[in-house]
Amino acid sequence: MPRWALCVGFVLACGPANAAGLSVAVASNFLAPLEAIVKAYVATGGEPVQISPGATGHHYAQIVNGAPYDVFLAADQARPQRLMADGFAVTGSQFTYAKGRLVLWSQTAAQLPAEGLSGLAQQSPRRLAIANPRLAPYGLAARQALMATDQWQALGPVVVRAHNVAQAFQYVVTGNVTHALVAASFVAISAPDQGEWMMVDANLHAPIRQDAVRLKNARNPAEAKAFLAFLRSAKTTAILEQFGYDTGAAEP
Repeated sequence: MPRWALCVGFVLACGPANAAGLSVAVASNFLAPLEAIVKAYVATGGEPVQISPGATGHHYAQIVNGAPYDVFLAADQARPQRLMADGFAVTGSQFTYAKGRLVLWSQTAAQLPAEGLSGLAQQSPRRLAIANPRLAPYGLAARQALMATDQWQALGPVVVRAHNVAQAFQYVVTGNVTHALVAASFVAISAPDQGEWMMVDANLHAPIRQDAVRLKNARNPAEAKAFLAFLRSAKTTAILEQFGYDTGAAEP
């Protein structure tokens, strides 16, 4: 089974963690990098980590309603800021752990526009998958990019809103849609026969700054603090670069 299928299945199946050890809620675009980071973390003596991936908006709602996570790795800055402002996260614990990029993906039988994203509507794609802009920052970035290229209204009838960006990726590689706007991190876990992709101009959407925060109701606060420190280490930076992320580990 392809690695992306395992990841997507995990994204759709997981809910709030309740096992022992460190519990991390993570944006679905960051699941594969986080698995690699956790492996390196445990190898240095860190405790096992229970990973719960999904849409950032869904995680935010779960945390506000008492989900027992120790750490939240969001795909935006706004929700960690809101959690701190409302007393759900530890003051001063927020920082940018990664900066994401958006790619336009086409299934094998489809084509990428020669003009870049701005030429997508001219190709009359059968269906275009994006993550739900209300819940997923990569979906919001996708909508912003389509609006910036004056294609949001033209493509609106063929847009398919996935629960999260991993599901949008699943739709395109399984042939349910012809194109998708997804996180560049999926390039690292895709097989050569799962389509083609092109980077979307970062100027077409707001920066995708992904922030981490330590939660106040953490059952393992010391380990949560240690894990967040590891997330800012040189070992993590090397892993992020392998998955196509710019590192933001030094930023508050």
